[in-house]
Amino acid sequence: MGTDTGITIHQTFLPHTDPEASLAFYRDALGFEVLLDVGQGTMRWITVGPAGQPGTSIVLTPPAADPGITEEERRTITEMIAKGTFAAVILGTKDLDGTFERVQASGAEVMQEPVDQPYGFRDCAFRDPAGNTVRIKQL
Repeated sequence: MGTDTGITIHQTFLPHTDPEASLAFYRDALGFEVLLDVGQGTMRWITVGPAGQPGTSIVLTPPAADPGITEEERRTITEMIAKGTFAAVILGTKDLDGTFERVQASGAEVMQEPVDQPYGFRDCAFRDPAGNTVRIKQL
């Protein structure tokens, strides 16, 4: 058993390739609040999170914006994002079927319809506009 250290998960980072499309997905389809939006053009850092949970958020970041990344690394990262193999997040909902229908109706790319998994829970999956895997499980 773990020891309660008081550590919580505060933020995680996902790349975006189109800030407006990512905003539409996370804000409009998933219903997240926009907590912060800094930068301009494609160089925007957009912090989104579930309503009423200001301590937990996702920062949507320009991919490979780190100045220490080489051009070859930048190309590799961009290719991995496009293939959907660079980043993923797992979300939870009390109403998986309703959430699936709402997100699917937004036009998001469906990777997997709701299904009972052999590892013990029911989930579905989408690709966000950048190609990241967004898996949603029934709580």
